[in-house]
Amino acid sequence: MKKVLCVFLILCICSNMCGCNGKSAYNDGKITIVCAGFSAYDWVRVLCGDRISEIDLKMLGDNGADMHSYQPSVEDIARIGNCDLFIYSGGESETWVEDALKNAVNPNIIVINMVDVIGENAIEHDEHEGHDDHDEMEYDEHVWLSLKNACLIVNEIEHALEKLDSENAEYYRAKCEEYRSLLMGLDERYEEMTKNVAGNTLIFGDRFPFRYLVEDYGLDYYAAFDGCSADTEASFEIITTLAGKMDELNVNYIIVIEGSDKRLANTIKDSTKTGNKAILEVDSIQSVSKKKIDMGYTYIGAMENNLELLEKALR
Repeated sequence: MKKVLCVFLILCICSNMCGCNGKSAYNDGKITIVCAGFSAYDWVRVLCGDRISEIDLKMLGDNGADMHSYQPSVEDIARIGNCDLFIYSGGESETWVEDALKNAVNPNIIVINMVDVIGENAIEHDEHEGHDDHDEMEYDEHVWLSLKNACLIVNEIEHALEKLDSENAEYYRAKCEEYRSLLMGLDERYEEMTKNVAGNTLIFGDRFPFRYLVEDYGLDYYAAFDGCSADTEASFEIITTLAGKMDELNVNYIIVIEGSDKRLANTIKDSTKTGNKAILEVDSIQSVSKKKIDMGYTYIGAMENNLELLEKALR
């Protein structure tokens, strides 16, 4: 009964938003775009450039909440159903998307699933624990942490903008070419960095959303948890293994992701022979608040900062 009531409320809101012409009431004639994560949101901002004032762009979960625990509100679902373009990662954290799209009012909505866009580059998720049905393959959703993937996805977004605003297609193509050059240039800097550092192994005393990044540059890694596991406690065996690897490989830094309480990392550090290892916080770009965005936070900036930190970790 609760599900029926929820669907009824969604349809009512969508109906009010649409009016008679099927266009979103949020836009006043603007193209409406909804992004389920920061990276896509930032890429749209870049591609739209000076035309961003002509776009109604919304990022879901802009309060900085962890994307893995995000659940859309009725208003969010209605906004998705009325938008012209919806972009999401396509991972297991967004199982709600399928139901949201079933209620879409706009029959011409363009949907970009970033995992689908990267195709054969998608990495199968290692962790199947708690899943009864393994027939449907699951992929690591943190696709934005690969600059190579970013180039593919940005290209797909540009194609969607051309469809929605063909009069300005040349503008979007030029912005896309310019931005892809920045992404490829940063990718080359990562490649160069990994060739010039002494180490090749990273130790993550935290969740591990960086599978695409380490695969891109042939880096080895050991992590406390697979992917962004909901687990919060590591076993004694995992702690001793990670501490032992730090000693064996002479790794001086333990990596955590933004917002970590660092308890596990400190336990690993204390379990090493010297206990004098340091902790580095690397940005997974998955929990970004509007406040942070307003202060000038960008995808390129975050990945440049990560480059500096990883270079330090691999010295």
